[in-house]
Amino acid sequence: MRILHTDLVPGLWIAWFIYWRIASDGVKAVRRRESPASRAAHIVPLVLAALLLWVRTVPGGGVLFRRFLPPTEATYWAGTLLVALGLAFSVWARVYIGRNWSATVTVKEDHELIRSGPYALVRHPIYSGLLLAFIGSAVVRGEWRGVLAVLIVIAALWRKLRLEERWMSETFGDQYRDYRKHTAALIPFLL
Repeated sequence: MRILHTDLVPGLWIAWFIYWRIASDGVKAVRRRESPASRAAHIVPLVLAALLLWVRTVPGGGVLFRRFLPPTEATYWAGTLLVALGLAFSVWARVYIGRNWSATVTVKEDHELIRSGPYALVRHPIYSGLLLAFIGSAVVRGEWRGVLAVLIVIAALWRKLRLEERWMSETFGDQYRDYRKHTAALIPFLL
């Protein structure tokens, strides 16, 4: 059981990453792309959040390495379920967006506004899924650094989301503004 507890969640993330890399082939050509500095402004915090969750120890880590959740089977499996659901939701969204997908904020040639599947629930379901997976990872870790990692992820994804929203509004005009009125950004019916 110990191996399962140490390898399952990282294994889920690794499987997701491999899928993500393979699925990135064959996307549409880019018409407009964010700058490398803009890209770094959300990638660097996401990498920092991942490191916060998965490094074993950091000298002087102090309070960040104290537990806020008990190390129980229930805590572990609840967190693992959240990771699996979050990653699965992001994959579902990735499948739906198809060739319009990009790791960076872009506008593609012949870009389409996708409003079905997970995009009928939230405008940014990939981000929603990743956020849920990070929350699950924080629950599995059970330490305060997980809370900090989730806050960093929220800030990074919110920054990226705002840029993407602006570009989609410029590209799709009233159609996107109508979509924004009727569909939450990250959390169905809330936010």
